Amino acid sequence: MAPDAAVDGLERMTGGASRETWSFDATWGGEVHPLVLRRDRPGGVLGASRGTERSVIAAAAAAGVPVPAVLSGSDDPAVLGAPFFVMARVAGEALPRRILRDDAYARARGVLAVQCGEALARIHTVDPEGVDGLGRYREPADLVAEMRSGLDALGEPHPVFELALNWLDDQLPAPSPPRLVHGDFRMGNLLVDADGLAAVLDWELAHAGDPAEDLGWMCVRSWRFGNDDAPAGGVGTRDDLLAAYTAAGGRAVDPDDLRFWEVYGNVRWGLITIVQASVHLGGAVRSVELAAIGRRTCEVENDLLDLLGAPPSAPAGAVAAAGTAVESGQDRPTLAEALDAVAGWLDDDAAPVLTGRAGYHRRVASRLLRILEREALLGPGFAAADRQAFAGLLPTPADPPPGDEAPEPVADLARAVAGGLRGRRIPPEAALPALREVVDRKLAIANPSWPRT
Repeated sequence: MAPDAAVDGLERMTGGASRETWSFDATWGGEVHPLVLRRDRPGGVLGASRGTERSVIAAAAAAGVPVPAVLSGSDDPAVLGAPFFVMARVAGEALPRRILRDDAYARARGVLAVQCGEALARIHTVDPEGVDGLGRYREPADLVAEMRSGLDALGEPHPVFELALNWLDDQLPAPSPPRLVHGDFRMGNLLVDADGLAAVLDWELAHAGDPAEDLGWMCVRSWRFGNDDAPAGGVGTRDDLLAAYTAAGGRAVDPDDLRFWEVYGNVRWGLITIVQASVHLGGAVRSVELAAIGRRTCEVENDLLDLLGAPPSAPAGAVAAAGTAVESGQDRPTLAEALDAVAGWLDDDAAPVLTGRAGYHRRVASRLLRILEREALLGPGFAAADRQAFAGLLPTPADPPPGDEAPEPVADLARAVAGGLRGRRIPPEAALPALREVVDRKLAIANPSWPRT
């Protein structure tokens, strides 16, 4: 990119919860060049430096992976306020719901699973020793230990994650020869046109690792965006993905190893949802998008329970019956009615005038208000049911508190259950049904339409 280029049409793009993405046109040498700027944002999820990311993209391109051309960049925040790089803007669509539903991408959907398998096989030909800044290879046992430490650092009790981490410790695959791993290969980070995969984006989480990690990550349910009958990114089966991967030269992956990495990927995504919300809650970045992501943690907990063999979900009516509306003594509209009114205004009046990134955040804000509306109606009753479920997994206290004392906080009971699971004092077969009930109630508030077993 020429230093005297004229810039026009600078526009913040949607998404980018951990980094900013800007679209613009630059003119130099008498030609207009469509470009994209990727810039760090304060408090985002840690990943590779921009310099390392540029090196990774160059290595991927040399291996035949479709990627945008990188033109320039710097890790010096003095240049543009934060580390950044500029790359060519490739034509295509990245929004998963359009790719998975619009008629314009019908042909692409038929070939994407194969193309993704081929792209991953090419990525995994890259020797990480030849890419600066990737860091050391960590064996599966190290990765699980790091996630457990990360959960401790977040300070929130999540018994389902404790159960899953124990399972991962018990199912560790043999260490694999390290290869370049994309680290976030999924729908949303793939640019698609009418013919299929146009470019692989967002390399900031690239690292040296086991190639099966990328395959398991793509199969995480959150990346299917409603196409739950197609576990590989909403576009194919696990077998489709693995067959294309091995046909393109990738090493054969044992189904048990793939399952390990799918469980690992779910725990990893669950921790990321908590981290993203904490960035907002801590004030580093005030963002309705980051705030809303915190309510997605229960989706991951549900999916982990499915993978770990928990009993099926309770009927929706039984879940709803555990919640009861609470009198507040205030005039109407009630809390739930007021939230409904504001969400309705966002959906009906604001929608036509808020487009682009503002329109995306309008939808996020509306969904968050609907969550709060359901919580106002169901939350108190659900808390009582959660308290009972957690207490049932713990030893009965010798001297139960008198009936007029305040009930023990649900978070304290959850923390005690999490500690019991980590210490393997609570058997999984006892915990799974109780945790299924708790997570069902979370989903009834956060996302009632989330697929359940």
